[in-house]
Amino acid sequence: MIVVLGGGPAGRIASIRLATAGKKVTLVEPKGKSRGIGGQCLHFGCMPVCALNDIARIVSTARRFHELEMIDTVPALRFSKVMDETLAVQQKIAGILDEETRDAGVDVVYGKAGQVDGRQVYVGDESVDAEAAIIATGSRPNIPDIPGVTLPGVHTPHSLWRLRELPEKIAIVGGGVMAAEFAYIFQEFGSEVTVLARSGFLKNLDRHLRAVAMKELAGVEIHEGAEATGICGTTLTTGVRYRMAGAETGSPADTVLLATGLVPNSGMASGIDKGPGGEILVNDRMQTSVPGIYACGDVAGAPFLTPVARHEGIVAADNILGKVRHMDYSRIPQAIYLAHELAFCGSGAGESASLALPGPAGPGTYWSVPYGDTGLAKIFADPASGDITGMCAAGPAGGVIAGYLAFLMERHFSVHDFEDFIEVHPSSDGIYGLAKYASELFRKHNPP
Repeated sequence: MIVVLGGGPAGRIASIRLATAGKKVTLVEPKGKSRGIGGQCLHFGCMPVCALNDIARIVSTARRFHELEMIDTVPALRFSKVMDETLAVQQKIAGILDEETRDAGVDVVYGKAGQVDGRQVYVGDESVDAEAAIIATGSRPNIPDIPGVTLPGVHTPHSLWRLRELPEKIAIVGGGVMAAEFAYIFQEFGSEVTVLARSGFLKNLDRHLRAVAMKELAGVEIHEGAEATGICGTTLTTGVRYRMAGAETGSPADTVLLATGLVPNSGMASGIDKGPGGEILVNDRMQTSVPGIYACGDVAGAPFLTPVARHEGIVAADNILGKVRHMDYSRIPQAIYLAHELAFCGSGAGESASLALPGPAGPGTYWSVPYGDTGLAKIFADPASGDITGMCAAGPAGGVIAGYLAFLMERHFSVHDFEDFIEVHPSSDGIYGLAKYASELFRKHNPP
């Protein structure tokens, strides 16, 4: 028997792959069946953020149509209903995932905490004889140690879904993707939003893509170099204090969201090597320091991305099955979901040149033309070989484009390979047209 601890993306995909190969698999999910499997992605992260983002975009689009005098009114948001319906859809998806996992032959055990102590595996209080085990217990919100953090009105992405009234003023502590996505959502919902970024806001994002993000977050008050020092209030949250440029100041807020990153949830594992952040240390086959024990997903540390977790689960399962497979992190496509999908992969390292153009008008961007924000297409490529080394895309389908281009980059496609490519039209994607243009420029300056 193989025991998999955790029913999130990594553990579920690993268990299905193992069961499909004929192994007896027990998947242990400590949360009750009422919540179901699906992990952080389904219950607290990607899916509910997408749910709220869908509505935020509709409200934003309606507001623009109203400004252009094409519709008479902007629909009013029923926030409590939004949250209730989000939960209902989550539960439906969890039920589908449960059925899919069981149909693959996996035995799913709810409500018991799995543990690993060296090579010994436990399901609840029972010691089990496992051929191998996979630890895929995910992560939890990182909660800064500041005064007032336990006040009512202070939330993490795990507890935010209990809100039933739209915040009038919300302060978001954090400067990364999570902070940006929630800032956009609450900005469009009508809250006054303040973001406190301890260092830079979206500081690692390509400068062109960050410019798009800042434009889409124009209604948000963003403070960089602002370190949160405490939450104000006695029985309720009334604001947040922070230090910026050596001075103490504050912002009023009835809700504070701590978007301060994730911590690997590895407390159930002992006798296994861990890193300074609690992440379980693994090699590129997802093997831990203990033979027969594997770890994958957020519990193994950054980058805390669902597709990465899924692929790590596949790598772990295949190595258990005796099929040597290695995890490659060199080209991971990512996206930030604001008004557009702000997607990126690779970089302009080395001798790469970059070309950038506004995204074309098309599905999802036609009515952005009056506002001058149809998105962005940008590629990085080696002028000598034409090899594509990176890309950025802001548009309705930026994430899809980044995923496929990352795959092509891994196979060393060059801009010249797109000379005969015919894209779908109309489309909001400018990447492939930009690749053709880059091919012409490179051939002109570097004839074959």
